[in-house]
Amino acid sequence: MGSARQDFLDLLRESARAGRFLKLTLGRYQGSDGTLRSLHVRPVVLRAGPHWSFVWRHATRDITKNHPPAKGIAIVDGLIGGDFGTGNLFTTTQDAQLEFLPDGNAWIKLIAHETAPPPSEKHDRPKERAIAPDAPWLQVLGVTTSAGMVREGMAAKFRQINRFVELLAPLVKDAPLPDDRPIEVADMGCGKGYLTFAAWEHLREGGKREVHVRGIEQRPELVELCSRAAQTCDCRGIEFAAGTIADTPFDALDVLVALHACDTATDDAIARGISAGAALIVVAPCCHKELSPQLAAPAVLAPALRHGIFHERQAEFVTDALRALLLEWAGYGTRAFEFISTEHTAKNLMIAAVRRPPAPDREAAASRVRDFAAFYGIRTQRLASRLGFPLTV
Repeated sequence: MGSARQDFLDLLRESARAGRFLKLTLGRYQGSDGTLRSLHVRPVVLRAGPHWSFVWRHATRDITKNHPPAKGIAIVDGLIGGDFGTGNLFTTTQDAQLEFLPDGNAWIKLIAHETAPPPSEKHDRPKERAIAPDAPWLQVLGVTTSAGMVREGMAAKFRQINRFVELLAPLVKDAPLPDDRPIEVADMGCGKGYLTFAAWEHLREGGKREVHVRGIEQRPELVELCSRAAQTCDCRGIEFAAGTIADTPFDALDVLVALHACDTATDDAIARGISAGAALIVVAPCCHKELSPQLAAPAVLAPALRHGIFHERQAEFVTDALRALLLEWAGYGTRAFEFISTEHTAKNLMIAAVRRPPAPDREAAASRVRDFAAFYGIRTQRLASRLGFPLTV
């Protein structure tokens, strides 16, 4: 009895978490309410976010009540095998039939199928996405509708979410992540949590390993929003807390993400990742202000850099190139690439760093950093200072 019942509940939880839950019917009522016949449950999206609609069907009327998914699962758990003797679960990939016998035992039957239409052979078939639009947290955060359609005005955000996972996937494979404990991830300055949830879903599903993701954000209203979304969608292994890059303690840290941290906050994030020994550091810098006053144009570049726009862009290049060189000196293999199209934001550079074994030529790496800084007249820089690296000797 226990095994079949538990298997049925596990299927319900997993289908709800993965966005595959369609509906649930409980029948053969054997409780004390003389008019109740059956219970029908389906997912709905209310103004407060995803909920489950419970329709209690009586002989002469229906009573509807809505509950958050986590509470809905708890209610069903208390009814199966007690007040109701049968259960029928319908998902996008399989159906499950559960029946309790008079002797108290139960059996379960699984029927595999695929309700979605088969892939089209036409060239205009829908593009497969790293994050499916029917993910429950996308609905709660307002990116998609209850029907799994991207909301008007959120197409760019949906593309950004998927682009982030596409870039993250090979980096995760390359990084020396632990296999004997949960992967510890921190998303610094997580905002509304779009990419925090995306990282959680990819690491949890892609690697089939336990993961603990922390979203850190200064604004308490956004922390509350993200925490509510995680609770509503029963996202286990993800939490949100108020804090900053500088004041957040880490007992362990394997992956650090800091996207669009302003000016030297990116340097603070990189330094925290390095000091914690993170296997993977991913940043998307923003607002390059620190080095602009120091930037001394080499003679050959002076005629061009007298133009403000060229000076500004050169300062951005020098800042991020110096960060990459310092990461390499600190023992990381680095890559710099375009994050998303410039039609969405001009701040589209991403720097990814994967921890490597200590290199024998660390002094050569230090010389490359100093030579580069000297060429542009850079004497001090936040990341170098945080790492205790003197740019001039």
